[in-house]
Amino acid sequence: MKDLTLIRFTQIAFIEGVSTVILFFIAMPLKYLADWPLGVKYVGWAHGLLFITYLILLISCWFIYKWSFKRLVTFFIASLIPFAPFFVERELKREMKDNSFTNR
Repeated sequence: MKDLTLIRFTQIAFIEGVSTVILFFIAMPLKYLADWPLGVKYVGWAHGLLFITYLILLISCWFIYKWSFKRLVTFFIASLIPFAPFFVERELKREMKDNSFTNR
């Protein structure tokens, strides 16, 4: 069960990163340059759900793996910056491979 939470968080970090990139670099330009607001409506809705899921799983991992507060804040800030969730996902995959994902 513990590892499943980390695996899900890693997956959501990647998907949330993709949704941010699609929202900022495809849907928003279509809204403002092509007068097509539906992209932002639907992609934004999906991104919002993924963001909430990211935060829930981040807090779960913080408790389960006893991550430092600094790591919690760093991963939270990463969720706000386009492309940064990809670095979170890559870091966690590397740590899972090395089995060193606790107490960071």
